[in-house]
Amino acid sequence: MSIFDVMESSVQTYARSFPVVFDQAKGVWLHDRSGKRYLDFLAGAGTLNYGHNHPALKEALIEYIQHDGIAHGLDMHTDAKAQFLSALQNIILKPRGLDHVAQFTGPTGTNAVEAAMKLARKVTGRENIVAFTNGFHGVSLGALAATGNQHHRGGAGTVLANVTRLPYDGYAGTGEDSLVLFETMLNDNSSGLDKPAAVLFEVVQGEGGLNAASVKWLQRLEKICRAHDILLIADDIQAGCGRTGTFFSFEPAGIKPDIITLSKSLSGMGLPFALVLLRPDLDQWEPGEHNGTFRGNNHAFITARKALETFWQDDAFAAGVRAKGELLTRRLQTLVDKFPQLFERVKGRGMMQGIACVNGDIADDITSRAFELGLVIETAGPDDEVVKCLCPLIITEAELTQGLDWLEQAIVDVAAKRLKKAS
Repeated sequence: MSIFDVMESSVQTYARSFPVVFDQAKGVWLHDRSGKRYLDFLAGAGTLNYGHNHPALKEALIEYIQHDGIAHGLDMHTDAKAQFLSALQNIILKPRGLDHVAQFTGPTGTNAVEAAMKLARKVTGRENIVAFTNGFHGVSLGALAATGNQHHRGGAGTVLANVTRLPYDGYAGTGEDSLVLFETMLNDNSSGLDKPAAVLFEVVQGEGGLNAASVKWLQRLEKICRAHDILLIADDIQAGCGRTGTFFSFEPAGIKPDIITLSKSLSGMGLPFALVLLRPDLDQWEPGEHNGTFRGNNHAFITARKALETFWQDDAFAAGVRAKGELLTRRLQTLVDKFPQLFERVKGRGMMQGIACVNGDIADDITSRAFELGLVIETAGPDDEVVKCLCPLIITEAELTQGLDWLEQAIVDVAAKRLKKAS
């Protein structure tokens, strides 16, 4: 038995899907202890948008460490934090017309969501939060209450309250406007809907199955919230930092959320880092009212600042992401058309797309075979039925094509095996 079998909790998940010991990674490639390399279409569940050990980010971090830069600083002022905040303001926020201030939370996405929900309740004096079907916001109790997945909710061991769940865009089928229900309930004193402090949403539901909200739906959601004095919280933890082709996933809709949560690829290098962006008038915290020992990850400040400077000074990187997203759409649609017995449709947006399989068993067979071929790829959705392509955004077209070729081969093999079994 390995040390992992002896010492590690059974709660682990990815190790079950990829049962090797990885020891090196660079760019879009992972290497295991035996020397085999794998193309990474998982990217740390969206944490490695700029790939593994990007040389510019790694060099900046090594230089900072070698000069004995502050590693841990609680929420004290440091030079590393000042440089990150300046880059965030000048490169990201100002060009997008956002005047939000930054709250550094504990280093996980779920902690950013907790802080956002707490602040919305504190500012409005209301308890209820509206979230959506298939949403995933984390597994700490507050965020878990807003998460739809029953598997994760089942691990809570207690009541998950003060959240009203409504249908996400398209949940009830095409042509059904889920916001009609929301607006009708808000305008009806007998609907039973307690007026919410905030609405919490993802533009693309990463773990929920790559459900993507339309521009029209997002714009109407913002309009409803403004009309009823409800705060709008965008959870951009997985879909942000360029994943959909713009830095924030909501940019194409032209909306301006009151609160934005970021984590995952924010540090640029896989270092733990989470952030809440909030309108200045909402910054009503008392000192220390929401805190965390590791809210001052200065190493992450260094790599995050370098990532912004390297990739976001102009639109070139984002344009490349959009172009590769179009290539991904074409290839996935071809597979759906070629194997109608296995697939339903392409889902997602940008470099956050996948194929909805007829069932989760098919998706599992495909990802398992893909791993044998050298492709690390996961599933998503309520029944793990979506094969999810989440490769680093710095992937070349040649590498993307290679990965999709392996995915297609895995699909061909699974289709043949199922046909043989059926006969």
